[in-house]
Amino acid sequence: MPPALTRRDFLARSGMGLAALGLADLQAAKPHHAPKAKRVIHFFLNGGPSHVDTFDPKPALARYAGKPVPSHRITERKTGAAFPSPFKFEPRGQSGIEVSELFAKTAAHMDDIAVIRSMQAQVPNHEPSLMLMNCGDSIQPRPSLGAWLTYGLGSENSNLPGFIAMCPGGMPIKGAENWQAAFLPGAFQGTYVDSKHEAVDRLIENIRSPHADTSVQLRQLELLRRINAAHKAERSDPRLEARIQSFELAFRMQMEAADAFDVSQEPEHIRKMYGEGVHARQTLIARRLLERGVRMVQLWHGAGQPWDNHDNIETNHRKLSNDIDQPIAALLSDLKQRGMLEDTLVLWGGEFGRTPTVEMSGSKSKLGRDHNHYGFSVWMAGGGIKGGTVHGSTDEFGFAAQENPTSIHDLHATILHLLGINHEELTYRYAGRDFRLTDVYGEVIRPVML
Repeated sequence: MPPALTRRDFLARSGMGLAALGLADLQAAKPHHAPKAKRVIHFFLNGGPSHVDTFDPKPALARYAGKPVPSHRITERKTGAAFPSPFKFEPRGQSGIEVSELFAKTAAHMDDIAVIRSMQAQVPNHEPSLMLMNCGDSIQPRPSLGAWLTYGLGSENSNLPGFIAMCPGGMPIKGAENWQAAFLPGAFQGTYVDSKHEAVDRLIENIRSPHADTSVQLRQLELLRRINAAHKAERSDPRLEARIQSFELAFRMQMEAADAFDVSQEPEHIRKMYGEGVHARQTLIARRLLERGVRMVQLWHGAGQPWDNHDNIETNHRKLSNDIDQPIAALLSDLKQRGMLEDTLVLWGGEFGRTPTVEMSGSKSKLGRDHNHYGFSVWMAGGGIKGGTVHGSTDEFGFAAQENPTSIHDLHATILHLLGINHEELTYRYAGRDFRLTDVYGEVIRPVML
């Protein structure tokens, strides 16, 4: 008895041809409820930005400067006395939310931003916290948020990946696991782009063939499809399905990707608005990708851990914020003037925060901060978010979430909800059970939504 036809085989044998091939799993799906957002852009501040130096002011640290902090928690390394923020905070916008001078340009948009000051992770280590923030589990290999979104909603552009991760200078810790598909079909894994490059041929490897023109490639791809289809008919292997789809997507990307990544097409005043440098360029590229139907773009700030400032936080955090403050503010302005902010969800944050106490090396202070998973901040804007909102709080020193503690599962549930997905119903059957991004946890954070 011949094997049953898959959706791919049915499309191919029905005469729909190469253009329809590979789209069955990626076409747009129907959401569970009316979505507020269609797409997501995630600014990932790799290494853990200090919440008490950015979006969570703590005046008590100045009063306790050089003294022990009563709410001190167990930290990864030895920390000392209270360390007041070296940065000035000011109320911004009609909402009057206090924001550090580090993000003065972004702060001009506070009336569009909801800050969650009561986030919690599970451990004070980068690797598990990166996995928790990106994939919903700190230990087991699980699909990333972007993979779940493209699995649940599909793609709006068959010629571009549904999920793109840009990280200049190489991959972050844990590499491609941060945007993995895990047990979901491989077509939903994020596509990595090293955004330090400017030429499209360097940004996306093998985007053009030096040996064959389009017509020759089309014939090659058709032959490869037939061989793979015959091979697949005799066995069931999701890796083969993913590989077939990746070949087809790569071919379709050759024209559209080159156009999307070419920021020279933007007017000069737009490029000036975003500023100079790799982070300005990748943020502008991200907007161009979102315009073209990419479901999620993740923008990493650094391949290493640039925000992991165990020493000299005043100098280091100031330099880092100078890299991204203007591009973030420009993106928010650009999306707003194009009418895209209302259905684009913008997320900002790292894998955890930093201690309000100074880190110690022997008996000598390095004027830095250690990892802190007990309480930290993220913010969201656009796509159904109630701007000018602060949700939750840490204690008076900023050590731990106190009011409305918020888990990563809650954050993921909220993101899915804003895109029209019930996090309890988006499941995938694997190894004998139904899995979901939020596992068996997660509550939608309704106070930050319109």
